[in-house]
Amino acid sequence: MTERTATVASSSGLHARPAKLFVQAVQEKGIPVTIAVGDGPQSNAGSILSLMGLAAGKGTVVTLRSEAPGADAALDELVALLETDLDAE
Repeated sequence: MTERTATVASSSGLHARPAKLFVQAVQEKGIPVTIAVGDGPQSNAGSILSLMGLAAGKGTVVTLRSEAPGADAALDELVALLETDLDAE
């Protein structure tokens, strides 16, 4: 299993626009990806409702996981997206 951690950089956290952009990026990868806050349950990273349920604000550390082929590169790209302030773009 491939795993990466990221710190949410968007000022609104994983809500509204940043959540939408992140979900679109996950879906474009075409592989299953889960996301969790701390030791919390794994949620579908490609679901806007799952992301909103995390209540991940700015500075929250999240863990992304995937077992799919190509997960290394995909998770690296998703981490870079999470660590960018998507509210500023």
